[in-house]
Amino acid sequence: MLPWLAPYPVQFPALDQALRDPDGLLAAGGALTPAWLLAAYRRGIFPWYSDDQPILWWSPDPRMVLFPEALRVRRSLAKRLRNGGFQVTRDHAFEAVIEQCAASREGREGTWITDEMRDAYCLMHARGHAHSVEVWQDDALVGGLYGMALGRVFFGESMFSRVSDASKVALVHLCRHLQAHGGGLIDCQMHTDHLASLGARDIARETFIGYLEQYVDRASGAWATSERASMEPPSVPTPP
Repeated sequence: MLPWLAPYPVQFPALDQALRDPDGLLAAGGALTPAWLLAAYRRGIFPWYSDDQPILWWSPDPRMVLFPEALRVRRSLAKRLRNGGFQVTRDHAFEAVIEQCAASREGREGTWITDEMRDAYCLMHARGHAHSVEVWQDDALVGGLYGMALGRVFFGESMFSRVSDASKVALVHLCRHLQAHGGGLIDCQMHTDHLASLGARDIARETFIGYLEQYVDRASGAWATSERASMEPPSVPTPP
């Protein structure tokens, strides 16, 4: 039986109680308050559910992750980075990014971003825990991503594109930013072929938790909350 979490105290079951089918479903209930969300991410747990469901908490095994230095930039993407006319910012339009991510998921089969989740992550952004990368073209927001940053880990939540490769541009910028500021890991949550093509890979949940124990509670994180990037193209790696 799936454990039901009361709103208080903030307490999750042991991760080895997560279901195998569906993979990683750990518990239901609790709340989307900052206390619950911070406790969840520090333990490798994230919320994922639909409007017609209670809050569902997940910790899949294996876990898809991307080490920033392992990002795979093919020649076609490198060309788009140079010539696509993109400008990139960080934390300039968090609410707009999450709204676009939610809109891009509406009508798809499966879970999408609920109003409750949008409100919760906007609050986390206001408190300096959630962040966004925005991609602009001709002053229009055409792509981006958002997630949680704790210590040296960025926990990716969602991304969107309104023009070809815009979300990939955001990911390149995120990886370059994390590399420059000591970031060690991007949590991609669940396996997708798209992320695998960009260099992400599956690791055992136990290994993932080991990384969190090393990286999450560091006093200085990889995301400088006082820094807001000026509108400038991301650095372009030289293709192999």
